[in-house]
Amino acid sequence: MPGDPLPIHQHALENLRVIRETMERAGSFTSIPGWGGLAIGLTAGGAAVVAQEAVVDPQRWLRVWLVEAAVAAVIGALTIWLKWRRTATPLMSGAARRFFISYFAPLIAGAVLTWTLAHRGSFDPIPAAWLLLYGSAFVSSGAFSIRVIPVMGVAFMLLGILAALVRLPVGNIILGAGFGGLHIIFGWIIARRYGG
Repeated sequence: MPGDPLPIHQHALENLRVIRETMERAGSFTSIPGWGGLAIGLTAGGAAVVAQEAVVDPQRWLRVWLVEAAVAAVIGALTIWLKWRRTATPLMSGAARRFFISYFAPLIAGAVLTWTLAHRGSFDPIPAAWLLLYGSAFVSSGAFSIRVIPVMGVAFMLLGILAALVRLPVGNIILGAGFGGLHIIFGWIIARRYGG
């Protein structure tokens, strides 16, 4: 009958499920901004178009992408802060600290590697390095975040492997697919499923 109480074992299992989900959320950094990722994807798509025209001058190409990186960093920081304020989740919780440490370590490696490669005039490997290290940042930090983040990281890494096989003009197109397309796709997923 519809009004019959649940057997005690089903009630206990339901309580355990709710407790587990609550603890997972408490131990995870959930202020990943889906709408911010989507905005980053749009600006990165524009940067890829501008950079494709500049690819004949690799120094100019690099400047276009470095400006985009600065724009993306501002969008990311602002939208993380806005989502944090709206959801009132602890921004500097243990999970958030672990997330950011895991996230920024590969990005710092990418910055050093970019400087080294550009200084030596070797621009072809830069798109692969960026995609691989950015992807690894999300794979490692995803252990402290929502489940879709490591999946996004693997997608970036797969594009990085592809970019490692081509020259800079094609590598730039792959960068646009990654930083533009993947940010739009996963930004939309995060915004719709994880509260903005």
